[in-house]
Amino acid sequence: MRTVLLLPCAAAFVTPRRRVPALRRGAPLDELEATESGGPLAWFLRRDNPLYVSVPSSAAGTLVAEDAGVYDFEAQKEGWVNFSLAVGAILTALAVLWIYPATGYSDDVLHWLEHDICGDNSHLVTLVFGIFFPIVHSGLASLRPLAEQIVGARFWRVVFASCSLPLAYSWIVYFIGHAHDGLEFWNGEPIPWVHGVAWSINFLSFFFLYPSVFNLKEVAAVEKPKIHLWETGIIRITRHPQMVGQVMWSAAHLAMVGTSFTLLTMLLLVGHHVFAVWNGDRRLKDEHGERFELIRERTSVVPFAAILDGRQQLPSDYWKELVRAPYALIAVGTLGAYLAHPYMQAGAALVENTGLVKGGILDPLFVGLG
Repeated sequence: MRTVLLLPCAAAFVTPRRRVPALRRGAPLDELEATESGGPLAWFLRRDNPLYVSVPSSAAGTLVAEDAGVYDFEAQKEGWVNFSLAVGAILTALAVLWIYPATGYSDDVLHWLEHDICGDNSHLVTLVFGIFFPIVHSGLASLRPLAEQIVGARFWRVVFASCSLPLAYSWIVYFIGHAHDGLEFWNGEPIPWVHGVAWSINFLSFFFLYPSVFNLKEVAAVEKPKIHLWETGIIRITRHPQMVGQVMWSAAHLAMVGTSFTLLTMLLLVGHHVFAVWNGDRRLKDEHGERFELIRERTSVVPFAAILDGRQQLPSDYWKELVRAPYALIAVGTLGAYLAHPYMQAGAALVENTGLVKGGILDPLFVGLG
């Protein structure tokens, strides 16, 4: 009886399957004959999948600037080894020269700033970060046209990242460790509906925060960085999505942690991005001239304003400008960042509790200079 019952199960493993055809070496994926119906990658590997190859909307013929987020898996599959090596080298240098207390200098700078300059006042520390970081970040961005003529676009991107990343890391870690400092106006963390609303706003904010990071190879200087003028996708809603995204992100975090320290930090972040609206328009005008003026007429800083007053019309197939691989990557990355929050908090606590380890790996270079 037991044998009879097992026969159907065994048949599932011995059922003859269609012979897999031999693959011609170098054949494009869209020419390969499917060997099975279904499978987790079957739909993705089809060239009619908009995540595999971006599909332009019906408004593509009227564009005066770039179609944002365009991606073709086949055309852009080269260079990722160099990208991985470049990002790995940058993050390794950041870890050794800045993050790791025994060899880096983040702990030295933060100890000096917190204890010697700000008198152990965390509000003053975040205020200094909120002033100094925009000067460095936006200042280097503004110097870009001149600097690229001297050292080249790729090298200047490395300089930019080498200055901005350490400051961003230190400010983020300090914020996580001191978010509950100061006066507490409210606390939304234990309230489920507040958490749900804040999470939703925070998730949506990243689709505004990172629309320009469509070519990761340019970010890592594997390809020559450019000052892009985008026209489609999220740009139809607001010309400065990073500012809008920062307002959303800040509001979501402030709803959860209503302290004076968090309020000050969020105001500083939003203030920087409001300044970047003016500075970004200035840089785009210098780079693209009349084409930028046309885009400015069609778009707005305030979300949906250009749509409501008739200057911008969403195409009937607008979804094609959003269902693209970079947006999917943003969604996955945002979910990953949310799940990584406990590890972020643990890392910030580790940095706070490690304390000061004086000096770093470059100290021998400065022996005798003091």
